Amino acid sequence: MAASKTIKIRQIGSPIRRPEGQRKILIGLGLNKMHKVVERQDTPEVRGAIAKIPHLVEVVD
Repeated sequence: MAASKTIKIRQIGSPIRRPEGQRKILIGLGLNKMHKVVERQDTPEVRGAIAKIPHLVEVVD
């Protein structure tokens, strides 16, 4: 079985005073604290979630 590609995502923005939908996207990605880094599989769903909140997260190399 081929190894699946992963990406690291860091939260750079606070969910305070953000719409509820953006907060739910952060929680769905596993982020809840500033500067926390999580590793997720590189899927279209994860890329779409990142695209909806580019001001709150960044992809780490």
